[in-house]
Amino acid sequence: MENGPFVCTGCALLCDDISVELQDNSIVRVDTACRKGVSRIKGCISPMPCTVDGKAADINTAIKEAAGVLKAAKHPLIFGHGNSTLEAQRKAIELAKKLKAHIDDTSSFCQGPLVEAILNEKLPTCTLDEVRHKADVIIFWGADPSHSHPRHLSMYSYFPRGKQRQRGWEEDRNAIVIDVRKSDTAVVCGKMFYEIPIGTDSEFMDSLISALSNKVPKTSFNMDPKRILELANVLKKAEFGVVFAGLGMTYSLDSLEPLFRLMNKLNETSKFHLIPMVGQYNMRGFDHTLFQETGYINRVYFNGESIEHGPQQSVVELISNNVVDAALIIGSDPLASLPGQIAKKLSKIPLITIDPCENLTSRRSKVTIPSALSGVECGGTAVRMDGVEVALKQILDSNRLTDEQIIARIMEEI
Repeated sequence: MENGPFVCTGCALLCDDISVELQDNSIVRVDTACRKGVSRIKGCISPMPCTVDGKAADINTAIKEAAGVLKAAKHPLIFGHGNSTLEAQRKAIELAKKLKAHIDDTSSFCQGPLVEAILNEKLPTCTLDEVRHKADVIIFWGADPSHSHPRHLSMYSYFPRGKQRQRGWEEDRNAIVIDVRKSDTAVVCGKMFYEIPIGTDSEFMDSLISALSNKVPKTSFNMDPKRILELANVLKKAEFGVVFAGLGMTYSLDSLEPLFRLMNKLNETSKFHLIPMVGQYNMRGFDHTLFQETGYINRVYFNGESIEHGPQQSVVELISNNVVDAALIIGSDPLASLPGQIAKKLSKIPLITIDPCENLTSRRSKVTIPSALSGVECGGTAVRMDGVEVALKQILDSNRLTDEQIIARIMEEI
């Protein structure tokens, strides 16, 4: 029996053309999805057990214990959200208000500045569908979608024959890679690969601005000015250009000012847009949801009637300065992704993990509560990397509670 199409939650592309074959409420085959997507849809290799203090517990006991830990904490942290639905994210924000808690997500140390600039209309953006149909110049800057988002090039950015790009990549599109190494995406783009040293993204942006202004560009790493001028000429002629900004760009820039200058310059003669290469399927959704509630995308402290925001409210600073004394982790694995010393500090406070799959953080948690796998065992809503809202469908029946239901139950206990 085949069903579909479904939406894949393997990454923030949220590919919506997935079909599956079911047998006895199990997925035996997945079609159309990439390898990352197939792995996600087929479920966890190690499903999360329900535990309290490392011992098996029933769901009611675990929820009561989680509520007790959060209620007893003076400065609880709620973190994660990137692999949760919009509905669960809204409930987590509601819980943070009730607890007068700190709330943050992974955008705090990755693509957050770009999403914030887009929401504040400081950067022009577009949808992936517009890219597919209109884009003739595409820049992958500090990004390697061949690995991070395997269907990106084939579904949206380079290979599709769009309504206004009928001749496709052979004649109608220029794809450019700017990166510190020759990635697999760079190999696809051939001669349009610009290798720059680590940490020189800002300098290269300024050299491009010079070239776009018909000045001879200079770089400290002695890239041939002719190559930069050639790139500038391609960008000037773009009818619909898009910059896909990866973590390589984000981590290199101390501020977004060079990027603002470059985008402004590009839009003097062309029409350019930017889309951040978000990883987790609904990280951007959390940023949108919190922004609607507070005017901020992350790093928020609900201090009674007031809302505090700033670098000091980031998960990294809160843990480094020993501010938080308990943490609820939802759909994330911070012990695996945070720097070692910070992860070590986090592991020493009481942790509660809500997740479908066992991970490093759950193995160090005081309470673990297994949740339904969104987009497979439950439906909901998510926001794609380009800001488009997408409805998720349920594929399998499951007796596991959703993230939203678990958070609601914890709130009832508090």
